[in-house]
Amino acid sequence: MSPLLPSNPTFINMILLGGTPEQKIEAARSAGFDQVEIWRQDVEAHSGGPHGLGSKLRENGIGVTDFQVVRDFEGAPGALREEKRRDALFMLETAERLGTDTVLVTASSDPGCIADHIDDDLRWLTREAASRGLRIAYEGLAWSSINFTLASAWACVKRVDEPNLGIVVDPFHIFIRGGDASDLDGIPMSRIYLIQLSDSDLDSCADLQLVIDTARHRRLLPGHGWFPTHTIVERLVGGGYGGPVGIEVFNDEMKARSPQLVAHEAMLALNRAWPQCTS
Repeated sequence: MSPLLPSNPTFINMILLGGTPEQKIEAARSAGFDQVEIWRQDVEAHSGGPHGLGSKLRENGIGVTDFQVVRDFEGAPGALREEKRRDALFMLETAERLGTDTVLVTASSDPGCIADHIDDDLRWLTREAASRGLRIAYEGLAWSSINFTLASAWACVKRVDEPNLGIVVDPFHIFIRGGDASDLDGIPMSRIYLIQLSDSDLDSCADLQLVIDTARHRRLLPGHGWFPTHTIVERLVGGGYGGPVGIEVFNDEMKARSPQLVAHEAMLALNRAWPQCTS
């Protein structure tokens, strides 16, 4: 297992790794990760579907941090609202069959997002999740239409006020919009469901199209770019955060390489980024 303490399960997002789902699982296991973040595409690519993929993970001793991703859900305009609800229910049901307890939802980036519907939509979703024993991890993206900062995403979580709704902390989205570690102010550690680490050769950037392109194709492993990730880590460790911490890097070049080598590089970067927890 990894040298991080047991209180912080380690994960790698499978989006970083190339190959089949089986090859990605083996790479994560070989590198010492405790868990993986699973995408809908991973389930669709596995011949056994969610049950089969879940079984494969358990056979390898790998847990599932979360199933992702529900996009552009809350505040969906017009007839799209019902379509988004049907798709969200499908995602919840798939998560159940996969064997995870957490579904990741990103704050809507639909320019037609209806702000007055956001809280009601998230409340509906979290209650549907709770009836299945699931949690909703809510993440503001740097390019989200409304909740694009950690502070605004957290304010939304507080307003919705459901016990199975928590927040995702991803320093990429904090730093790229000019935020800093103070964005964590007021967020209880118990309401942070997971930490996704990455880096970038960009500093804060006002060109959102460039931000999106970088986020989806050219993120770097933590410690390989310009972000002062240690400032976030210090706040989280000092606050007693005990949940999963891992690597979420979208990088086309790395994905084209051996998943085994990339997974090992990711684990090395994770242990450098979270040094307070090494044994």
